[in-house]
Amino acid sequence: MKFSTSVARSALGLQALFAGLVVAQASGKFDVLTYNVAGLPAVINGNDEPGDKKTNARLIGAAMAKERFDIVHMQEDFNYHAYIYSTDTHPVRTPTSGGVPFGDGLNTLSNYNYTKFTRTTWKRCSLNSGDCLTPKGFSFMVIPTIGFELHLYNLHSDAGDSDNDVASRSSDVDQVLAAINAQSQGVPVIVAGDTNDRYTNAGVSITKFAQAGFKDPWVDLIKNGVYPTKGATADPCPNPAPNNECEIVDKVLYRSGDSVTLTATSFNYVPQDFLQSNGSVLSDHNPVLVNFDWVKK
Repeated sequence: MKFSTSVARSALGLQALFAGLVVAQASGKFDVLTYNVAGLPAVINGNDEPGDKKTNARLIGAAMAKERFDIVHMQEDFNYHAYIYSTDTHPVRTPTSGGVPFGDGLNTLSNYNYTKFTRTTWKRCSLNSGDCLTPKGFSFMVIPTIGFELHLYNLHSDAGDSDNDVASRSSDVDQVLAAINAQSQGVPVIVAGDTNDRYTNAGVSITKFAQAGFKDPWVDLIKNGVYPTKGATADPCPNPAPNNECEIVDKVLYRSGDSVTLTATSFNYVPQDFLQSNGSVLSDHNPVLVNFDWVKK
C-alpha cells in the first residue's frame, strides 16, 4: 500500500511538472533591436559619426553584449564586422557575407538558434545613392526555439529621394511581401531594418506593410495608432534621438500567426546604449528596441 501511494504521488508530481512546462511554454517575452551600424569603409562614407570606425565597431559589439538583446538585426555591417563580433557575446550569430562590394551588410545576433537562413538581393536598385554598389536586399531566418516558430526578415531598402529611388523602395517592399506570402503563411513574422522611408514621404513604400496586416509599434504605442499624414512635413529625429516622438527610417514591423498572438509592449529609441565615452554616437542611425509578448491561442 505504501508503495502504491508513493507511485501515485510520483505520478501526480510528474503530471504537475509537465503541466507546468506546458503553461510555461504557452506564453513568453522577448525583445528585438534593429541598428544600422554604419559599417561602410571610412574612405567611402564616414557616416558623420566621430571617432575611429574600428573602435566604434568594438564599442557597438560590447554594448550588444552588455544589454543582452534577444534578437539584433544589423544593417551596413560591412568592413568592420569582425570588430563588432570580437566584443559581442551572443551565442548565435550569422556569418558575414563580406565587405563592400561583395556583402549585403545584413547580420543577426540572437539568443536563439535559427534555421533556414537565406539572403536575397533586391531585383531593382537606383544608382543615385550608391545602392547598386553592394547586393543590398533582405535576409530570412526561422527561430524555432523561442517557444513557437518565428519568422524574421532583416532588410535594407534603397536610399535617396529621386523618382527612381522611390520606385526601387516600393519594389523592395513588394519583394519582401512576396517572400512572406510564399514562405510565412500563418506564421508570426517580424520585419525589421533600415527602410530608408518615412510615413510622411509621398511615395508608396512602407505603407504597403500596413495594408498587408503588419503593425508598427511606433505608430501604435507612441502615436496612439495614428499614422503620420503622407506628404506632410517630416519630423526626423536628431541623433541621438531625445525622445520617441520623432520618426526615423529604421522600423520594426510585425504580425501575429494563426496559432500565436504577438503584441508589442514597448517601443524605444535607445541611442544612450550606444555612445562613446565622450557621449558621441557610434553610428549615424538611432537604434530601435521593441519588447514583445507572445501567447499561444
